[in-house]
Amino acid sequence: MENTKKIIAYDLGTGGIKASLFDTGGQSCAHSFIQYDTYYAGADFHEQNPEDWWQGIIQSTRKLLAQTGICPQDIVGLSISGHSLSVVPIDENGQLLRNRIPIWSDTRAEKQAEDFFETVSYEDWYMHTGNGFPPECYSIFKIMWYRDNEPDLFQKIYKVLGSKDYCNYRLTGRCFTDYSYASGSGVYDLKRHTYMKEYIDHAGISASILPDIIASHAVVGTLTNEASGLLGLPATVKVICGGVDNSCMALGAKGTKDGRTYTSLGSSSWIAVIGKEPILDFACKPFVFEHCIEGLYTSATSIFSAGNSFRWVRDVICSELLEQEKDGKIKDAYTVMNNMIAKSPLGANKLIFNPSMAGGSMFEESKDIVAGYIGLTLGHTKNDLVRAAMEGITFNLKYAMDLLSQYRPGIRQMLLAGGGSKSPIWRQMFADIFDMEIIKTNIDQDAASLGAAALAAYGLGYWKDYDILDTIHKVNAIAKPNQENTVIYKRLYPLHREVSHYMALTGQHLHELDI
Repeated sequence: MENTKKIIAYDLGTGGIKASLFDTGGQSCAHSFIQYDTYYAGADFHEQNPEDWWQGIIQSTRKLLAQTGICPQDIVGLSISGHSLSVVPIDENGQLLRNRIPIWSDTRAEKQAEDFFETVSYEDWYMHTGNGFPPECYSIFKIMWYRDNEPDLFQKIYKVLGSKDYCNYRLTGRCFTDYSYASGSGVYDLKRHTYMKEYIDHAGISASILPDIIASHAVVGTLTNEASGLLGLPATVKVICGGVDNSCMALGAKGTKDGRTYTSLGSSSWIAVIGKEPILDFACKPFVFEHCIEGLYTSATSIFSAGNSFRWVRDVICSELLEQEKDGKIKDAYTVMNNMIAKSPLGANKLIFNPSMAGGSMFEESKDIVAGYIGLTLGHTKNDLVRAAMEGITFNLKYAMDLLSQYRPGIRQMLLAGGGSKSPIWRQMFADIFDMEIIKTNIDQDAASLGAAALAAYGLGYWKDYDILDTIHKVNAIAKPNQENTVIYKRLYPLHREVSHYMALTGQHLHELDI
């Protein structure tokens, strides 16, 4: 008899939320997507409205139910992969204390981080936490910012929750986080798997406002009557704790065993290695999260500007394509942009693009690094601008790959996940620039969703382990390096690194400019 039971997995990303229907064997059945906005009040303030996430869950769920016609009684569990380092303050009644909250890339808490490291060794802190992003990105410093800048709000805080944990609270009325999300708090000891009282005390924060930690696959609770009515699902549906996006994507990208690697190509992008031990190096600062699987870590190098910068190129340089897409004249603006890239030669007629629109990650010379085109002439075309953007993103990820290769040498093949993996021309560009085989599977953009669904399937007892993920992935394409192209890109690569150096200097000067 066919098993009709289903799981809904949510990929709560920075650009919107995707609800995906899975059967209990891990097969994807349908998707729906709801977009929401990010608000930029200056270079340092990157905010979203948690109510948008909640409404996104409601709308995407109802949309999914309507388009599939599935019986709501067949839904047995919900699970969320959530974007990292968000800090949602709620009062004792569960009410939001701020309409817009800082997301992962928000860096307003620079002073709070500086104050913290006056009495705490930065190196010791990193070696305990593995928090390799600029420190001000991490949750504890954003909480300190609330304390220092919005004291009335701070006094009312009952709990500070991450993105998916706030949504879980709206679903169940219960406040928990998991080990993967807690590992981005700035006060979590990777080796002891717990919050560090020493760092919490140094931050001047009460430990009581941090949520208790449970396993990623653990059941938080069942739907409240209110959530049941809003979603159109029975109140018996169980809500799994879920995980941070980095770790859910690692799980969904077959990162279930020591030594496996993958590249995530999304708004921001990272190259990750799964290991039984975290990769901790204060010089290069790989960023580490606990894996959703007990006993594993995901260690990565990243760039903050990838798909978000390419989206900017679409929205600003190729804005007419959005209008054509809206009017139904073209199906997808990105497909047209891929065709434009094919009309520009390798190197985009000697045009270089530094993509660092969202600031610098830890391996760049300055967090204030800026983006820009270098080498523009009157002879350049829009095709060149688009190609240079894609090449610039890929070159930056090549540098991230080179750093990670110091710790895991000999990587000759890479699984590409995330939205960008759908582009054949981008996969070939990766193969040529990385000089390695690039693998695309049927999962591509759904790795985080699959990871969240896997947690539910395991947590609800449908799976005995995660080995089934290897069989769910089917290889769709393998891009192999074209050595003629690789030779050209190897000549261009040092120029891209040089441009990155000068864009870091320029960004530093602009940041210090008092105008």
